[in-house]
Formats: sequence, structure tokens, C-alpha cells
Amino acid sequence: MILLFCARFVSRLIMTFNRIIYLIITFLSANVIISQTSSNQPTSKRYNAADIIDIDYGIIMYNKLVPMMAGDSVRYTKEGVKAQNYQEDYYVSGKLLHKGFYADGAIKVFKNYYENGQLERSFSSTDVKRGKLEIFYTDGTVKSTIDYYLGNPQNQYDFFKNGTPEYIEENDKNIEYLYKRNSFFESGLPASIFELVDKKSKTYIKKEYYESGLLKEEGSMLFRKDLGDYQKEGNWTYYNEKGAIIKNEIFLKGEQQ
Repeated sequence: MILLFCARFVSRLIMTFNRIIYLIITFLSANVIISQTSSNQPTSKRYNAADIIDIDYGIIMYNKLVPMMAGDSVRYTKEGVKAQNYQEDYYVSGKLLHKGFYADGAIKVFKNYYENGQLERSFSSTDVKRGKLEIFYTDGTVKSTIDYYLGNPQNQYDFFKNGTPEYIEENDKNIEYLYKRNSFFESGLPASIFELVDKKSKTYIKKEYYESGLLKEEGSMLFRKDLGDYQKEGNWTYYNEKGAIIKNEIFLKGEQQ
């Protein structure tokens, strides 16, 4: 009987000891997890809208953190390590300003917001080479759409607040030469047209317009790869605001003849 009692006592003692060890291990593991989670939590910051929103370009302070937009800066947490996973910043009012996914301090995708809650811009990437940036006015109207390739803007489309095109630029795949670079008046009428008409010779048509819609000047241009520039070539015609020709000029490799 005594032996049986001792055996039961020892068994219960071992079970109690095991439970204590289990609780200690669980407690320590939980602390490690909490510590790791805490170090990976967003390092939130708060900003005044007037200090960060440029009247012409919007909220651009995060662009430098995006490698696919040629950004070369890195974001660090309050612990001094490179930011990982999702990070958020806020306005002093408590409204969300920025939410981005970070890897080693660099942004992969992100969204910025105006203080009224409207999306200000959104950047996403389709692969390791290509990304897309969309920028919006405070009312949600599209302001710009830019396609990036290897850190450079390949195509750009800007719009006036009324929705009409303001600027269009399209480049070849390697961004060596233009396909087109056109600008418009807010009325929708063209202001300047520059488009590739012969890909083999890299010949372009160039036209400038008065705000009335009448031609101001027109002629051809050639892309010089050796110079990385475009030069006037052939006959150029100039008009007054009534549409009458005022002069003609002849160019050869950019030089007036």
C-alpha cells in the first residue's frame, strides 16, 4: 500500500513538473512571437496635409522608396531595421495617408490618400520589370497614368480635371526613341503633335497649333540615335493666327539651308 501511494505521488509530481515546464515554454514562445510581431508592425507616422501635398505633383515623398520608379531610398522602422510587410502612415487627423507593402525597406505596391479619404495615387507592378502608377484629383478624376519599364516612364497620359487629355507620351520598348509626344488645350484641341510616321527612318511629323485650333507651324523631324536627339528635316511651313502662310524654311540635319 505504501509503495502504491509513493508511486502515485511520484507520478503526480512528474505530471505537475511537466505542466510547469510546458507553461514556461509556452510563455517564452509567446513572448518571442509577440516580440517578433511587434518588430514587424507598421512604423506609423503622422503628417500635416499642407506639408506633404505638392500643389502640382501631389504626394510624391514615397516615390523615392520605389525601385521600379528609380527610387534609391530605404525606409527603416523605429528599431532601425529595414521596413517589411505592410506599413501605414496617417494625417494628424487620424485619417489614412499611406499604405504600402515593403520588402527590405523598399516599396513594392502602395496607395496614398487625400485627407478626405479619396485615393491620391496607386502603384502596382505586373512583373519585376514593369509597374503602373495612377494619380487622381481630389474628386477621384484620373489625373495621370504612367507605365514604368526598368525604372523609367515608358508611357504617360495626363488629363485635365474635366477629363480631356492634356499630355500623351509613348516610347519604344527600350525607351530609346518616341512613338508620340502630344499635348492639348483644355478645350480638347491639340496644342502640339509629334508622332512617328516612318519607323525605319525614324521620321516624325511635328505640328504646333494656336488655341483656336489653326496650325501655327508644321514640318518633319528625324531621330538621330548618335545624338539622342530630334532634328528638323526638309520643308517647314509657318502660319499666322488667320491660317495664312507667313514663311517656309528648309532644313538638313537640323541646319537651316
